[in-house]
Amino acid sequence: MATANLEIKPTPVPPPAGVLIHTDDLWKTYQMGSTEIHAVQGVSISIRRNEYVAIMGPSGSGKSTLMNLIGCLDTPSKGAYWINNRLVSEMNDDELAYIRNKEIGFVFQTFNLLARATALHNVELPLIYNGTPADKRIERAKESLRLVDLAERMDHRPNELSGGQRQRVAIARALVNSPSLILADEPTGNLDSKTGVEIMALFDELHRQGNTIVVVTHEHDIAEYAHRVIQIRDGKVFKDEPTARAK
Repeated sequence: MATANLEIKPTPVPPPAGVLIHTDDLWKTYQMGSTEIHAVQGVSISIRRNEYVAIMGPSGSGKSTLMNLIGCLDTPSKGAYWINNRLVSEMNDDELAYIRNKEIGFVFQTFNLLARATALHNVELPLIYNGTPADKRIERAKESLRLVDLAERMDHRPNELSGGQRQRVAIARALVNSPSLILADEPTGNLDSKTGVEIMALFDELHRQGNTIVVVTHEHDIAEYAHRVIQIRDGKVFKDEPTARAK
């Protein structure tokens, strides 16, 4: 009687101490009819705690797909991904939702704020989702708004705030759970240049306070705020090198 050949998957090797994000031969493949599109192809990177990294690439390079994988918004087709010593590439949807809430603070280009909610309530939302008691979550949300210099605006709604203030609310929301990683997607994309400089200065300060920051951008001047730039091209790491600020 013939025995089927079963592929034995090797056990992924955990990253070394001090590494927060680690990918090993990470792939994301989409099926478009009879064609396979390899959006991410064999990406292996490590990002240490308290690093400030930019992931850069033109439209269609795969950087947004890689961001979605790092942010646990999507799952890889192949390969291993670790965040904070957790092998998230083998987690189910509920486990991934927990990681997104507890480990990652998201900052989006479009702010993603509830229009009818105050700044304070917008910042509270991650704490509401994870069941933090009301008194504790209100105090933590207030403290998070203080960190981004918006204590005086916590009762204002988004339409009563400038673009820069809205992004500060979004950053406060990202910080409120004390995440392992702040993941920012084109954080200055909807801001004028002066306000963009102010927001990037805030990221500098958050990095000095010990936060690990990954900024995804197609703009060279934004990437240069980071201390390391990972360039993605055709779904692969094209270049990975320190910036002048790392020296």
